[in-house]
Amino acid sequence: MATVIDGKAVAQTIRSEITDEVRLLSEKYGKVPGLAVVIVGNRQDSESYVRTKRKACADLGIKNFDIDLPEQISEAEVIKHVHQLNADPNVHGILVQLPLPKHINEEKVLTEISLEKDVDGFHPLNIGKLAMKGRDPLFVPCTPKACLELLSRSGVSIKGKRAVVVGRSNIVGLPVSLLLLKADATVTIAHSHTSQPEDIIREADIVIAAAGQAKMIKGSWIKPGAAVIDVGTNSVDDPTRKAGYRLVGDVDFEEASKVAGWITPVPGGVGPMTVTMLLKNTLESAKRSIEQN
Repeated sequence: MATVIDGKAVAQTIRSEITDEVRLLSEKYGKVPGLAVVIVGNRQDSESYVRTKRKACADLGIKNFDIDLPEQISEAEVIKHVHQLNADPNVHGILVQLPLPKHINEEKVLTEISLEKDVDGFHPLNIGKLAMKGRDPLFVPCTPKACLELLSRSGVSIKGKRAVVVGRSNIVGLPVSLLLLKADATVTIAHSHTSQPEDIIREADIVIAAAGQAKMIKGSWIKPGAAVIDVGTNSVDDPTRKAGYRLVGDVDFEEASKVAGWITPVPGGVGPMTVTMLLKNTLESAKRSIEQN
């Protein structure tokens, strides 16, 4: 049976490391990291995710700036708020919760975030540096960073290994493949137009599943002993649950856990780590800013 990678436990370890560093900054400089979360409108999924971030900030001693804006706000107004946060020395990280309402151009807003405060790592310059050899972005996107952190803290070596990333989204698939490449893996990306993806996945020492399709990757697709990181969160109907549904990953956990060497569960794998990486990016930004001044 595979070793189940406990994302909650790893996240807890990292959070206690962050708490210690926040306390040191506070004692030495009298300043703490600040994270601004901008939320436009009231999508339920966005609100619950933002609540999680706010609670995490409070637990770790990071100052939280709440910017709740109405659904009908103009794009120019949202950008004005971003500019104010760019100029505020107490804010070290700015996160604009996606998706934005239809009438607002996401790319335009994200590009306005100061490069030094782009803790989500999605500024085109940060992604560009991630793609280039010998360049380091100021920030790496949180979910891809979480995937690599889970591998390294589980003792999985990446150098020289074959890695297959399933999915090519801007948020996970593309940046995680760039990170694996930086870590000297041989990387293949499988996506919706890949023919017979199972043949490609079967050769992988490391599988990162981020396709958004429930239980798409079967146990028979996994190479014995491979490390499987499942980024998928899909809800499937389950009348036995109070909510009427349960969450499953992109990998068939029951089957794959009999073959893989390591595997992350859903929920409780990558999820808890993503917010933790956001807080880590915010701490790193604060240290850069506070220690320079």
